[in-house]
Amino acid sequence: MREGWCVWVTGLPGSGKSTVSRYLLKILKKKNVHAQILSSDILRKVMTPNPKYTVEEREIVYGTLVFIAALLVKNGVNVIIDATGNFRRYRENARKRIKKFVEVYLSCPLEVCMKREAERKVRFHAPKGVYRKAFNGESSTVPGLGAPYEEPLNPELSIDSSEMSPERCAAAIFDKLCELKYLSSEVCKYI
Repeated sequence: MREGWCVWVTGLPGSGKSTVSRYLLKILKKKNVHAQILSSDILRKVMTPNPKYTVEEREIVYGTLVFIAALLVKNGVNVIIDATGNFRRYRENARKRIKKFVEVYLSCPLEVCMKREAERKVRFHAPKGVYRKAFNGESSTVPGLGAPYEEPLNPELSIDSSEMSPERCAAAIFDKLCELKYLSSEVCKYI
């Protein structure tokens, strides 16, 4: 059985991870390439209905996310991880366990992320108001403010999502999958 590949879309809350992941899935579907999005927000809601975002909770959620992704990839399923993964060790764990792994960093100025997050409609299961809660002293666990966000050191792709539309970001990820030969030359002919 042919193993799948895994793309981890990482970045601060509000950087566009969920939107870009869904646009990438849309491109892949048009090319008849099957993939599954694994969202840390959805997994967290299943595992911890009242999340606290502690380091211990994050270790469990991200460890489980990587376990599921590796299992799917091993069984021929292509995976798109939509998750902040604020510590590098979470993403490095995936890199160690998944042979065909692509880390995509959506860089975005904190101010832009905060504006987007404040305007976010409740969708994709992403929490709303996280930056406001941090500024009001209600939360000390927001990556980029109360909790650290460790930027990737050597991502396969780094995109400034404040400079590119979500569609263009997704197209750049598709191009990277083609460049790495994770997609067939037939699939990569045109978008």
